[in-house]
Amino acid sequence: MGRAFVYVIVGGGVAAGYAAHEFVKRGVSQGELCIISEEPVAPYERPALSKGYLLPEAPARLPSFHCCVGTNEERLAPKWYKEHGIELILGTRVKSADVRRKTLLTATGETISYKYLIVATGARALKLEEFGVNGSDAANVCYLRDLADADRLVNVMQSCTGGNAVVIGGGYIGMECAASLVINKLNVTMVFPEAHCMARLFTPKIASYYEEFYQSKGVKFIKGTVLTSFDFNADGKVIAVNLRDGSKLPADMVVIGIGIRPNTSLFEGQLTMEKGGIKVNGKMQSSNSSVYAIGDVAAFPVKAVGETRRLEHVDSARKSARHAVAAIKEPEKTGEFDYLPFFYSRVFTLSWQFYGDNAGEVVHFGDFSGNTFGAYWIHKGQLVGSFLEGGTKEQYDAISQATRLKPKVEDLGELERQGVEFALSVSEKAPSPQPTEVGGGSGMILEKPLYAWHAAAGVIVAASVAAFAYWYGRRRRRW
Repeated sequence: MGRAFVYVIVGGGVAAGYAAHEFVKRGVSQGELCIISEEPVAPYERPALSKGYLLPEAPARLPSFHCCVGTNEERLAPKWYKEHGIELILGTRVKSADVRRKTLLTATGETISYKYLIVATGARALKLEEFGVNGSDAANVCYLRDLADADRLVNVMQSCTGGNAVVIGGGYIGMECAASLVINKLNVTMVFPEAHCMARLFTPKIASYYEEFYQSKGVKFIKGTVLTSFDFNADGKVIAVNLRDGSKLPADMVVIGIGIRPNTSLFEGQLTMEKGGIKVNGKMQSSNSSVYAIGDVAAFPVKAVGETRRLEHVDSARKSARHAVAAIKEPEKTGEFDYLPFFYSRVFTLSWQFYGDNAGEVVHFGDFSGNTFGAYWIHKGQLVGSFLEGGTKEQYDAISQATRLKPKVEDLGELERQGVEFALSVSEKAPSPQPTEVGGGSGMILEKPLYAWHAAAGVIVAASVAAFAYWYGRRRRRW
């Protein structure tokens, strides 16, 4: 038993949804495209799981956050895939892949063949057992990677309002979940081995601001130590967390956010790997010319930093997906993926954005006792990274553009004095941006020049068919 498709996407996360959208924009015939996903629902905006999904009032629920609402585009509910002739094979695991024969074997025994394969398998949450600690299967121990995890976390959280929650990990998941737990009226303690939160990105000074803000909301921090074991009650629930420093923390629930690992097992030994992911070129093409990789699983050349990296963020997933489809559909017209690393987060009343690379000497600026501050990173005399908390859209756009331009910086004291005005000045002097290849650009609004062209073209087309439309009538499609 088997089926054949021209294009197959394996994986059903953010990258898969944006790839499907790009295929439709560029033209795909009925029955040419298939998505195989272990999840039981169509691709959705995963960041909602650690934010709106956990709110105590009016929480986000599907279908409200299916792709591609994250970039203010149409919402791709299951009906959308059906209308465009895209086969969604949901709740199905791919058991094995043979890239030489261009086939996938599902756990149900079906063979899926393809001409082009896009690997969008994402990553899985690292489990405690991989670090020698048992207890992941306890009813009140939670991870957060997919919808099932989010539902479990919500149920556990609601069952222990007013109780004690211990968050293991000081990265993205840890920080965002801690904020949600506080909003849900739990007493939260964060535990992580680093000297400060978000250690891979934040400087100590930036981290101190957020830690103090969290502490003002009641969050406690225990740094420089790790979880070693749990205490359980007769029902198998965790009642306490034991730390290496000898501390014992009472716990009604535990959230684990200790990192992720790319899902590459299907292709190990068949495709070249690097940085823990599938190595691809500037067109997101792997060592096998028929196989492309996007999102968390892809290790691609990042021009802005001059090296191959694997980036774990939704913005990279969205843009790499669009670029891979462009490269497949129009290889001669599609250049190299020119991506500026971008990270952001919104918790409580806080909102920050980071662009580029946190390498070299750091220059902090702004009022760290107020609401707006930031930092620049200077490497070999050039601006290579920018961070801003509490900025306006104009300011965020400015630091993005300035970071991409890499202006020379000679006086660090003057840079500190100017602060965000430096980025605004650089961006004002820069030439007007030209329309870019899909996947290029660095702002939060994707392919803005292209939208203007769509609008103009739409007017022309509408005028040319007006008489026919009046006679025949048109049914307005609801997105």
